[in-house]
Amino acid sequence: MWGFNVTPFQPATLQLTGIPGMQTGQAWLAPIFFILYLISIIGNLSILSLVVQEPSLHQPMYYFLSMLSLNDLGVSLSTLPTVLATFCFNYRQVGFDACLVQMFFIHTFSFMESGILLAMSFDHFVAICDTLHYATVLTNSRILATGLGILAKSFITLFPFPFLVKRLPFCKGNVLHHSYCLHPDLMKVTCGDIHVNNIYGLFVVIFTYGIDSTFILLSYALILRAVLAIASQEQRLKALNTCMSHICAVLAFYVPIIAVSMIHRFWKSAPPIVHVMMSTVYLFVPPMLNPIIYSVKTKKIHRAILKVFQKSRN
Repeated sequence: MWGFNVTPFQPATLQLTGIPGMQTGQAWLAPIFFILYLISIIGNLSILSLVVQEPSLHQPMYYFLSMLSLNDLGVSLSTLPTVLATFCFNYRQVGFDACLVQMFFIHTFSFMESGILLAMSFDHFVAICDTLHYATVLTNSRILATGLGILAKSFITLFPFPFLVKRLPFCKGNVLHHSYCLHPDLMKVTCGDIHVNNIYGLFVVIFTYGIDSTFILLSYALILRAVLAIASQEQRLKALNTCMSHICAVLAFYVPIIAVSMIHRFWKSAPPIVHVMMSTVYLFVPPMLNPIIYSVKTKKIHRAILKVFQKSRN
């Protein structure tokens, strides 16, 4: 079934690659990844600190933003151990069970980000289309319930993945194509029947990314309709400007996902480095960009940052 000279096994450890074709001499990438992590961690911690300390930010929009920052910290911290070990110390071995745990957390945080972006789009929809009832619709208890619901949905849907991988024998070696563990990458070195993994993986993607992105588009279609009904052009621009940070965050998250999917489906002969670079963009760019986007584009965040700097000078 697996060939005459291939024996299926479950490896005690898996080997991480880093950048395919550049296994040697890639230590120069370590400072780049270190800077990316530093920007992401400091930026998201700063957003969380501002929301907690600044009374003017105690509003639904910024509560959802703090959820996004907390989730982005989770994305960064879930990849950090193996990425730094690979590029800084050239240590490429990861335990099989540890790899499954990392895979679970990476995918869980990624799916949670999609749900949080959907919740933020609903926040903008209510703020623009039903302003009078904004405070009564988005109460603190409902915001907390929304956050817990996103966490529960992602955790429950992703929970079977480690067990679905663990049941499979490995007969194509133990070398992965990234410096972290992803479900599609693990599937490339397994053998046996992976139809359940593929079908369930497709179901989860549609159930999360597909539904979330559809409702985000619907929210903005309704927002656009409401904005175009405003008589004053100045008020239209003001209303649209409140959504710009979120639109940038949505694009930073979904564009790499769509690009990875398109390459996987229609460019199967693409060099391995293309898949690795796109996956790297997908995991590293949103956590780094989101705090920068909201710091620059959101006036209240910008003012809160300036206020902190003024206090530090005094």
